[in-house]
Amino acid sequence: MISASQVKELRDITGAGMMDCKKALEETNGNMEEAVSYLRKKGMAKAEKKSSRIAAEGLANIFIDGNKAVIIEVNSETDFVSKNEEFTAMIEKVGKTILASDVTTLEDALSLSCDDGTINDLIIAKTAKIGEKLSLRRFEIITKSDDESFGEYLHMGGKIASLTVVKGANEEIAKDVAMQAAAMKPQYVFESDVPNEVIEHESKVLKEKAINEGKKEDIAEKMVAGGIKKFYKENCLANQEFIKDSKMTVTQFVTNNGGELKRAIRYEVGEGMEKRNEDFASEVMAQVNGN
Repeated sequence: MISASQVKELRDITGAGMMDCKKALEETNGNMEEAVSYLRKKGMAKAEKKSSRIAAEGLANIFIDGNKAVIIEVNSETDFVSKNEEFTAMIEKVGKTILASDVTTLEDALSLSCDDGTINDLIIAKTAKIGEKLSLRRFEIITKSDDESFGEYLHMGGKIASLTVVKGANEEIAKDVAMQAAAMKPQYVFESDVPNEVIEHESKVLKEKAINEGKKEDIAEKMVAGGIKKFYKENCLANQEFIKDSKMTVTQFVTNNGGELKRAIRYEVGEGMEKRNEDFASEVMAQVNGN
């Protein structure tokens, strides 16, 4: 006979539904360890069924502890689920677990111990419980020195997250730069970050355009130089006009406040991924039907 206290204990351990816990205990003759394994296997089976689905929604977040920070993106299938408290709690657990480690790859991150299993076990369990494909897409751990400051900014509750490191200036300055990165979507931080092939391609396009417009070779070359300067201004954070004062660049803003921009990372949820084509009503029905 399976008792209510056994069911409760298994629910506390796994977070699975009451009826699932009761069945797991019945199937394993009340053996708690085997019941946990039973539910995890069941969760893995459910997760496997959802593995081919598109998960391009979700949230990005930033976690900081002293001189160490991590920025992460965790995906779900729908924006509806990204507002789920269990989903946000899972992101916090994943983020803080990664922050306490020194992993550099997704594979190693998913293998990190987390509560009663690994981060991968946690994601599988939540996938089974919430009913959508969930996945850890990416993360980056960065460290700073004592004379540097982190700047963090989350936009739209975590649809965009940006993390900056500024040397010699305070957190307020670093946050202003993080807000700039979030708003202006730079592709790079510094000119030196732009790959040579990108500049070569831009130069070729600009020169062909100038020649096609009837410009002479020397004039075309000058137009290319001006076009590349404009490219840097639009696409490199350090070169962008500062949104709070367009008379200066981001670099000038930081320098005027006694600092130096060192790093910047910007995550936008789902960028570069295929999106689901589904309306809100369909999302709600998918949740109701447990699909």
